[in-house]
Amino acid sequence: MDNLKHHRKGFDTMVEALNDLAARGYSGNLKLREHYLEEEEKQLMLYPEHFKVVETYRFEGMSDPEDNSIIYAIESLDGTFKGVLVNAYGAYAERASSDMIRALEIDHYH
Repeated sequence: MDNLKHHRKGFDTMVEALNDLAARGYSGNLKLREHYLEEEEKQLMLYPEHFKVVETYRFEGMSDPEDNSIIYAIESLDGTFKGVLVNAYGAYAERASSDMIRALEIDHYH
């Protein structure tokens, strides 16, 4: 995706990044499922063909490499939803289909 922005701003913490995204309308809290992203409160399911990743932010744990995380700012293609997905590096591999991995562009973070 040409419009994907990595580390749009230099945030020191995940909380700062999440607060900035929330202030810009990214209010949905997405969960990664095998074939789609889910926002439980709105009972919304976004399949790979229905969303785009517009920004990503990576954070590395200070003491434990297992604490590495990535934040995805996600928008529905129809423009009706903006949300975030927070995931640990590598944790998606066993839970996400290949279509989801491609949609999130997470396979290039290995």
